[in-house]
Amino acid sequence: MTDSNAPKDGDFAHWVDEKSQALKFELGEKFPVPPTILASPSVPIETGRQKLEEVLLEHEAPSEEFLEELAALEEAPPLSEEELARQALAAGGADGDSSTPE
Repeated sequence: MTDSNAPKDGDFAHWVDEKSQALKFELGEKFPVPPTILASPSVPIETGRQKLEEVLLEHEAPSEEFLEELAALEEAPPLSEEELARQALAAGGADGDSSTPE
């Protein structure tokens, strides 16, 4: 005996998946998890400062602090060749060793 109201193969699994996603969303709204609980000890918790990659690549809206910092960088005078050379020698490069500048 076959039931004409029975879902076809895959339809029931799709329905269950939709219901579980909706339930996860609803529970997430009712019981938000603080970000510190989700953080891994090996991955540092993200700072409050917004990064350029987040604005350009992840399409985040730039914060007021980000826009102020960007304006200050644009208004800053260019660095001299001596200052660029000093910074290059002080940087550790790919290996992080400042005794062997890149």
